[in-house]
Amino acid sequence: MEDSGKQHKKSIRFFNDRKVRAVWDDENNCWWFSAIDIARAINNEPDYTKAGNYWR
Repeated sequence: MEDSGKQHKKSIRFFNDRKVRAVWDDENNCWWFSAIDIARAINNEPDYTKAGNYWR
């Protein structure tokens, strides 16, 4: 894997009291959020595997 030299800010955000992983994109000046974490929070799903299956 090639290192592009860019640093990305990683963060944990909260939605409905659930952790949602996020990464800051300096190039586009925006946050990117984990879709599986969002699906898990919206559906109040305690299991990451089930949330991943919902997303797929």
